[in-house]
Amino acid sequence: MGAIDAEAKEYLSNPGRFADVFNFWLYNGREVIRPEDLKELDTTAIALPYGTEGHEPIQKFRDVLKLYAAKRDERMVYMVLGLEEQTRTHYAMPVRGMIYDAMNYAKQVTATAAAHRRANDKLAGDEYLSGFGKDDRLMPVMTLTLSLSPDPWDGPMSLHDMLAIEDRGLLEFIPDYRLNLLTPQQIAEGDFGKFRSEVGLLMQCIKHRKDKNMDWMEGNEQFRSVSRSTASLINAVTGRKIDLDDEKGEVINMWEAWENGLAQARRDSFNQGVSQGISQGISQGISQGISQGISQGISQGISQGKADAAYRVAQKYNVSPEEAMDTVGISRSEWDTYAPMIRKRLNGAANQ
Repeated sequence: MGAIDAEAKEYLSNPGRFADVFNFWLYNGREVIRPEDLKELDTTAIALPYGTEGHEPIQKFRDVLKLYAAKRDERMVYMVLGLEEQTRTHYAMPVRGMIYDAMNYAKQVTATAAAHRRANDKLAGDEYLSGFGKDDRLMPVMTLTLSLSPDPWDGPMSLHDMLAIEDRGLLEFIPDYRLNLLTPQQIAEGDFGKFRSEVGLLMQCIKHRKDKNMDWMEGNEQFRSVSRSTASLINAVTGRKIDLDDEKGEVINMWEAWENGLAQARRDSFNQGVSQGISQGISQGISQGISQGISQGISQGISQGKADAAYRVAQKYNVSPEEAMDTVGISRSEWDTYAPMIRKRLNGAANQ
């Protein structure tokens, strides 16, 4: 398990966040499943060989598994809830989820049979063969896959989607297994507020990971006071260069942190542009100006690098040539030299 997966698993193991995810998925954000009604379950399962050529059963680990037990209408309601997080698309996820759920049902059957033996219940006939009585019932098992990727999920959504079959009519006789999947991309902008925990902030940041502005964060005061654990996971899964070491305490102003991350991304882009521009300019200048001297070639290369860097900033962030030159550090005394060149390239790009 990678470092990001381990951090995400620990984060989602929190009963409040776990309940919040399932309440959003099952009840449109209504608080039906309460954290105090959840009990931690063993996440290990013994499965048949899967993806190997061996003959020995293998042990598989679920991410988070909890028993939901609550009193409803004078009776107890039980359900096994499993949460699987994915930072990338898993193209065999329907089979993986099916194995997890099937093994849990098998575990319940085995536990029921053992309970009958301990109680010396007199099972006869068909009931005796299986150890599972006619009136025995299983707790429903539900697994939800939570995508923490900024990219759309392009994997299969069911077992039937994975089958190589020409006669689609046969699917009527082949049991299917549907993947329960929640991705940041499928959440409407107005629905992030239906989360009662900071999971909503996490999912919203992932959805807008590639945005070049912060319009989506506008007006949401929750981002000004985010727990360090949430900020850390946002940092990990989005790849933002947010320096949490500069923030003191357990509360992070994500607005400022995200803005600083955008600024750092712009600086990195600028530095890369300058580096590439200077490198290309020097190479071109040296090649073209050997007869005129290496000194002149290097001078041309540096000038070309500055112009290229300013042009990239102006084009990418839709700012004036003067603002772009100021950003990349070209002195005002040189603006008259570079501005016409940059403006000409911008006009040419716009007319293409």
